[in-house]
Amino acid sequence: MMRFLPRHFPTLLVGTLLGLLLAVGGSVLANRHDKDLMIPFEELRTFTEIFHRIKTDYVEEVDDKTLLEYAIQGMLSGLDPHSSYLTPELFEEMQIGTTGEFGGLGIEVGMENGFVKVIAPIDDTPAQRAGIEAGDLIVRLNDTPVKGMTLNDAVKIMRGEVGTSIKLMIVRESEDKPLKITIVRAIIQIRSVRSHILESGYGYVRISHFQTHTHRDLLKAIKTLKKENKGALKGLVLDLRNNPGGVLNGAVDVSDAFLKKGVIVYTEGRVDDASFKFRAKPQDALDGAPIVVLVNVGSASASEIVAGALQDHKRAIIMGTKTFGKGSVQTILPMNNDAALKLTTARYYTPLGRSIQAEGIVPDIILTKVKLADVEEHDELNITEADLAGHLENDKEVKKPTEKPVKKTPLVKSDYAVYEALNLLKGLNILK
Repeated sequence: MMRFLPRHFPTLLVGTLLGLLLAVGGSVLANRHDKDLMIPFEELRTFTEIFHRIKTDYVEEVDDKTLLEYAIQGMLSGLDPHSSYLTPELFEEMQIGTTGEFGGLGIEVGMENGFVKVIAPIDDTPAQRAGIEAGDLIVRLNDTPVKGMTLNDAVKIMRGEVGTSIKLMIVRESEDKPLKITIVRAIIQIRSVRSHILESGYGYVRISHFQTHTHRDLLKAIKTLKKENKGALKGLVLDLRNNPGGVLNGAVDVSDAFLKKGVIVYTEGRVDDASFKFRAKPQDALDGAPIVVLVNVGSASASEIVAGALQDHKRAIIMGTKTFGKGSVQTILPMNNDAALKLTTARYYTPLGRSIQAEGIVPDIILTKVKLADVEEHDELNITEADLAGHLENDKEVKKPTEKPVKKTPLVKSDYAVYEALNLLKGLNILK
């Protein structure tokens, strides 16, 4: 989950920084009483010694800019899996991603034990179509091991020219051996909100990613569902499965669409501007109709804010499996060199004060993985007249029936979770 702050940091030139590091004998910050702001002279001496050794002894020549960039990346990656240094190229792509279009494979990723972990595949992207699942660990990119890479390095390899392919070696908990999956890169156009009528009176809305315009698209989808239903909805299935999150305001606004009052989410950090509280405005897009929210391990960050807020206010029933458990806020701090600092600045809490960091949202109703399927008819066991030896042939020309186009299986018949959610909504309406 991210929020953006304007460009306000002063420019630090490489020469100035090196001068500061080398001036370990000076009385810098001598007048400061805050121990946390004192410069650690001995540690900086070690840094400059290592910097000098690399410059003189490393097998290949490395320029100052690259070395310092590596140092920054290492410092941030050591804090937590979500803090990082965004080069100008990565910063630009991230900004494009929050508005809905970017190039790549279509997966939200993080780091775990030195490997790239898939938080969730994005709907209708090459990664999802290739079978990538939430929780997959990427251990190789083409022939390059991921172990030892930074997340930024791995992302650079996964991004590339549209139409080119990349081979991923995946370790999946449910599989005995690694999977090799080839994916063709494409322009990823995220349509964050999709909707349709499940049955008369009952709507379905799928949010795949939280962007700046997700709230607007959600309200538009609900309006369309009401129009298709020719009246108010009796209930709504809100599908947040495999939704890796996105921008904070998107989650707040989506929660606000269904809440009339109270706290939606609040954050707490070390500095004043990292602590804030969001409250609901007096409106409900569904006029109180029941909601079932579907979640799973791929539901993270902003998805967990929505699920947690609606659960705490008893506005919706949460159904599925335990969520990812990312309860931190990353602030994007633009730098004057067109790069940006992505820094974890706060933890967020549900209205009842629950922190879901590394805990996740536990659904009200737990669903295990079940696949719906019609009872198969084994044609080879069904014997007809035509199968009998010596049967009489038909003396009339038999007209073959016209082939009908294959109809797409309705979601409520192919998706067990949606099926159960719809049944629950019907039960709630009967009780009401």
